[in-house]
Amino acid sequence: MGGPGLGSQARSLGVRVAREDPLVEEVRRFYEEHHDGIERARHARRYFYGTLTHVLQTRIPPGQSILDIGCGSGHLLAALRPSRAVGIDLSAPAVAAARASYGSDTVKFVRGDGGDPEVLAAVAGPFDVVLMVNVVTHLTDVQATLEALRPLCHARTRIVVYSYSRLWQPLLRLAEVTGLKYRQPPEAWLPPEEVRNMLALADFETVRTDAQIMVPAHVPLLSDFVNRWLGHLPGVAQLSLMYGLIARPAPAPARAAATPSVTVMIPCRNESGHIRELVARLPELPAGSEFLFVEGHSTDDTEAVIRQVIAEHPQHPLRLLKQPGRGKGDAVRFGFAQARAEVVLILDSDMGVAPEDVPKFVQALARGKGEMINGSRLVYPMEGRAMRFLNLIANKLFALVFSWLLGQQVRDTLCGTKALYRADYERIAANRSFFGDFDPFGDFDLLFGASRLNLRIVDVAVRYHERRYGETNISRFRHGWLLLRMSAFAARKLKFI
Repeated sequence: MGGPGLGSQARSLGVRVAREDPLVEEVRRFYEEHHDGIERARHARRYFYGTLTHVLQTRIPPGQSILDIGCGSGHLLAALRPSRAVGIDLSAPAVAAARASYGSDTVKFVRGDGGDPEVLAAVAGPFDVVLMVNVVTHLTDVQATLEALRPLCHARTRIVVYSYSRLWQPLLRLAEVTGLKYRQPPEAWLPPEEVRNMLALADFETVRTDAQIMVPAHVPLLSDFVNRWLGHLPGVAQLSLMYGLIARPAPAPARAAATPSVTVMIPCRNESGHIRELVARLPELPAGSEFLFVEGHSTDDTEAVIRQVIAEHPQHPLRLLKQPGRGKGDAVRFGFAQARAEVVLILDSDMGVAPEDVPKFVQALARGKGEMINGSRLVYPMEGRAMRFLNLIANKLFALVFSWLLGQQVRDTLCGTKALYRADYERIAANRSFFGDFDPFGDFDLLFGASRLNLRIVDVAVRYHERRYGETNISRFRHGWLLLRMSAFAARKLKFI
């Protein structure tokens, strides 16, 4: 990668700069004088760069607007297939090469100091992604740069920082001494905890952490096995060459604002004994909200009871849809596709989670605490036989596995109550081809999709109540085996990449 841009370039953008920083000037000279050699080295180390590019393609879906600070010759930026992009780099030869290879009406390259707040102020944002790969070590003031990025962000922008681990500093210095690597200009080897702290001081909130690449050179069979599989195991990943941090703008302090409208999607199959009580306990929600029953081929009179209740409560925003397919996952996708409100929320019709808890989820979204709100039944004592002992143990184990897979804490993967903004759900649906329609439950399509988009997942603790009518549609052993298969599937897509 090239270094950050050059402060003097801000003048060509119409920005006044008081003086050139000598450290930045030294970095500029290094990358300009060694441009041809750096490009040859990139080709020679194409295994490392190819692996890193693949990782970032997994973390950043295509079609987004990207600001790449320290873009070098533009290879990585082009590989991410942005809809619109600006690359900034201090090296004139690198920028010239990037313009010649990848420049277009929608992809621009600028010679400038990507660490200079005045240069960043001249860039037209906002962007979906701000990319900083192997660049924070050269910035003269990382926190000032991060603070200058705020005007270039919207609420869903993600700051993506990848850099070398300090554990590898002796080996990389040895490579420089032996001539295997160019001797770098002065740089700060910032550990991830320091960068995370600077992000927090600049009002960014870390969403996920990452660790990648233990064998940077290509050794047949060994490199792929270690980098894809062994290197991601707990306790081993900390030895990786690269660490990554993905952050979002921290939500503004809560203020008086209208609560968003909500579509409460209620999948129903053989739940007629719960419908009347559920409707009687539905909470008041803002104007434009609705309660959407999706009936899934019941063998009892669930559909008839729903129709009766809707007729008896014309003052309530109740709707009924007949599910065309099978399974809860299909019901969730079908119901969300018909939703009209700003927020979409799943509420199981067995009332394991009380209808009165719905506002908790909506408020967590409205206050910006998370972008995917996930119910957690494993915090409070449960009522009666709400969850069998083996199910409880399995849920706790799956929670540990999925927290590791997603890079975020998720205490309860199978709680049926989840909420997110409809716009974010539509983004998940648009990127569903990355995973495919694999989920019979609906929970994992949302969790995996949120992780793919780097949405912040937040748990809301709820009390879990015993079923009063009918039997669960969950088979402990058949669905448990399916969960194991889905865990392995997710691992290949999100962790072992």
